[in-house]
Amino acid sequence: MVDLNNSGIDGTATKPVLDAACMAELRALDPDGKAQLVKRVLATYQTSLAKLVAQLQLARTEGAWDQVSRVAHTLKSSSASIGALALSALCAEIERLLRAGDSNGAQPLIDQFQAEVQRVDGAVRQTLQQLEAAAS
Repeated sequence: MVDLNNSGIDGTATKPVLDAACMAELRALDPDGKAQLVKRVLATYQTSLAKLVAQLQLARTEGAWDQVSRVAHTLKSSSASIGALALSALCAEIERLLRAGDSNGAQPLIDQFQAEVQRVDGAVRQTLQQLEAAAS
């Protein structure tokens, strides 16, 4: 596997984009890989990520902070399930701030969110390519 260690949202290079333990748990659910569970989960996540990010951006533009909070909540859970722990933590903090009514405090985190989404999307894409290559 390609090393997916990239700079985290905190600027360190010690945290992988996709947590190895979470990915191992996914692989353990389909040990022989015949069901292509990891591939299906990651592909579904990637599609969902694109839609949810678009929804979040639109809601942010419209000042619909309750919708931004709901999207962050959804992404918090799904991101954690594939091991995108930095994105999950960022979503949790955005959700917490917005539930407290602090949209101003959430703004810089939403900007960080956009950068982390790019990192996660790239790592998911790379992992899917590796799975395709391994299946060939």
